[in-house]
Amino acid sequence: MSVEHHDLIHEFPALKDRIHELKLSDTHFRNLFEEYHTLTRSVENMENEVTPVSTFTEEDAKLRRLHLKDELYKMMTAA
Repeated sequence: MSVEHHDLIHEFPALKDRIHELKLSDTHFRNLFEEYHTLTRSVENMENEVTPVSTFTEEDAKLRRLHLKDELYKMMTAA
């Protein structure tokens, strides 16, 4: 099974420069960014069955990742 990568650069290639800018200038963004990527690696391990978990646990992690992505996107697109 091929696992789709959900890192922010793959998700929002047009915002690559903005992501870099915020990682350097905004501590809150940088912390959320790191949390998002840690969670993404964890979800990928669950999907690849490297880390066996229940379906509920995997779906819960995906939902948390989605909420983080929404918050990060709002920060990236704020004027």
